[in-house]
Amino acid sequence: MTTWWPYARLAASVLAVAAIVAQLVRTLEIALASETAWGAHLPTVFVNFFSFFTILSNVLAAAALAIGGIWALANRRTASPEPGWFAVFLVCASTYAIVTGVVYNTLLRGIELPQGSTVPWSNEVLHVVVPLIMLLDLLFAPRRRALGWGAVGVAAIFPIVWVAYTLIRANLVISPSTGEPWWYPYPFLNPHRYGYGGVALWVLLIAAIIMATAALVVWVGRRRGTRDPA
Repeated sequence: MTTWWPYARLAASVLAVAAIVAQLVRTLEIALASETAWGAHLPTVFVNFFSFFTILSNVLAAAALAIGGIWALANRRTASPEPGWFAVFLVCASTYAIVTGVVYNTLLRGIELPQGSTVPWSNEVLHVVVPLIMLLDLLFAPRRRALGWGAVGVAAIFPIVWVAYTLIRANLVISPSTGEPWWYPYPFLNPHRYGYGGVALWVLLIAAIIMATAALVVWVGRRRGTRDPA
């Protein structure tokens, strides 16, 4: 496994990037074909695309898989565990990807989107394949480093920043698809639909899922990984 796992990581990284690019191209094509000023506003469409937690989590997963694969190949003659900084990054990337898979397939899969707005294979890669790959990497990748429980707190930082960014930015842009004077990447973050109390409950629920997932990822790493000598 030590021999071929780095190549599997690199291949998975390429697949994730290809899925992101394919969906980005489709999104920009729709914007270029739009007959409204807000629908054709490419800067907004581009920033909106990279404001989805799905996209961001897959970007981080692709980066983690690429870095992990390259590091393993560069250090294949040693048996040392992965660097501490990378172990923390991998905890974060694994947590976000797994949460993306769980939340999408339990809460969002049934939501109807405009016909032709998604690339089917890309959608499955981003929401199913990459989360499963990150789970398998967590369970089977060699040379894991065990981390302290503080890594769970580190994993919570990015989602907190993302929620704050999303709620602040939402009312500063016009939705390219509807022309409404706000844009939220996911319906459960939209206070115009659920009220701020409802949004707060959804945020707390997903925060709990993220923290529980991060704790699970760290726990598995502590069970499988190598600890720094004290």
